[in-house]
Amino acid sequence: MKKKLIIYSTTDGQTFLICQRIKEILNEKAQVSLLALDECSENDLKNFDQIILGASIRYGKHKPAVHKFVELNRKILEEKRTAFFTVNVVARKQNKNSPATNPYLKKFLNATSWNPDVSGVFSGKIDYPKYGFFDKHVIRLIMYITRGPTDMNGTYEFTDWKKVEEFASELN
Repeated sequence: MKKKLIIYSTTDGQTFLICQRIKEILNEKAQVSLLALDECSENDLKNFDQIILGASIRYGKHKPAVHKFVELNRKILEEKRTAFFTVNVVARKQNKNSPATNPYLKKFLNATSWNPDVSGVFSGKIDYPKYGFFDKHVIRLIMYITRGPTDMNGTYEFTDWKKVEEFASELN
């Protein structure tokens, strides 16, 4: 049975939830493990046939640890079947919700020079009540500029779960 590893870097938890759903689907045909990026070691990577990395965006960037992970593990990533997906709210827009059109995915892959076998883009979630003062107001300003939801009492999930399931099926 194939062994697959899903690694996640999440800011507010939506990327983790997406990874959990992918794991549920992959578990039907493979042995799947799920690890936080900061818990994953080079030895962990060597024990799997496929490595899937999911990372969230905050203020237009993936966490520096995601870049460093790819840099430090490039050799292993090039030897294995790999997938990468990004989770960001800009992907709620039709013209920015695919690997070919999402600026954050393109920027990340260009910056790391990594070519995963499969790439994906998923819309995230805005949860104003959960945010601290600074994030709440900065995200609201960004949403105002990009014509997104600005009611700070609301939670807005944009994730297309059918698209997540199709991505997972492609990994099988």
